[in-house]
Amino acid sequence: MAAADPGDPAPAPNPAGLLLGHIVASGAVAQEILDISKKSTPCFVNFSRLQQITNIKAEINQKNLEIELLKLEKDTADIVHPSFLAQKCQTLQSMNNHLEAVLKEKRSLRQRLLKPMCQENLPIEAVYHRYMVHLLELAVTFIERLETHLETIRNIPHLDADLKRMSKALAKMDILVNETEELAENILKWREQQKEISSCIPKILAEENYLHKCIVTP
Repeated sequence: MAAADPGDPAPAPNPAGLLLGHIVASGAVAQEILDISKKSTPCFVNFSRLQQITNIKAEINQKNLEIELLKLEKDTADIVHPSFLAQKCQTLQSMNNHLEAVLKEKRSLRQRLLKPMCQENLPIEAVYHRYMVHLLELAVTFIERLETHLETIRNIPHLDADLKRMSKALAKMDILVNETEELAENILKWREQQKEISSCIPKILAEENYLHKCIVTP
């Protein structure tokens, strides 16, 4: 607060000031108590702080709203921005012009499509001949594999069922492989037994002939 100018005339005392002066002069109230009462109470200080906090929150909400609007504008820029709309209008206009030209030449285009193209030479510059050869090779390969590709596309909806059937077939194949291995082991054992029996047959026949001779000789 600015200090009072000594040149200025002293302000006229008001009744409240005179009353307070008499109370202080009589000793009923000390001057220090009057000075303390001049200060703002904590209650009003808290009210001012609460008002500041409310103002800051309102400012933060306003900024968040502005940020959301900017994000929305960024997401929809390709739809509502004038430059993007101008580009789309130009593209649509060029497509419209092309379609108008096609409709104007509809009869001639239909005749050209109905006319066979065999035994006709297409004017291609020599620089692009090697590219055309490569393109024709790719076209022939694509036509050869077209049926396979179409069959693959047709089988896509049934892919899960085919995978399940394949899993079952693999499980059955594993079982058959195990049974085949067991059968092969049994066949090998049977062959070994047959070899042993075949090797014992001459001995048995020789023993039978010997016994037969022994019986006939007496």
